[in-house]
Amino acid sequence: MFLTALLLLRPHRRPAVDWEAPAAAAKQHMIRRLEIEAENHYCLSRPFLTAEQERGHAAARRAAAFEGLKAAQAAQFSAHRRLEDQLDPLNVTRRWSWP
Repeated sequence: MFLTALLLLRPHRRPAVDWEAPAAAAKQHMIRRLEIEAENHYCLSRPFLTAEQERGHAAARRAAAFEGLKAAQAAQFSAHRRLEDQLDPLNVTRRWSWP
């Protein structure tokens, strides 16, 4: 293997130097990923709201959104019809008016 490396590689390149560069880049990449993970862990370990503040903090927003949804549905709903309005054409006891 040493002879193959000696014959195939250019004289100014050593196998040890070729292996050090990718290993160093991988090490730097791993360090950066660990730093990001540590930063995420720090941010998640300290919540923006306390438990008391978090409980029910969106109730007003949810209620307003629900009222808007109800208003939108009511706008699409047809007007109420009464039973008298539906049965009025069947009223036969009424007298006709003569001009």
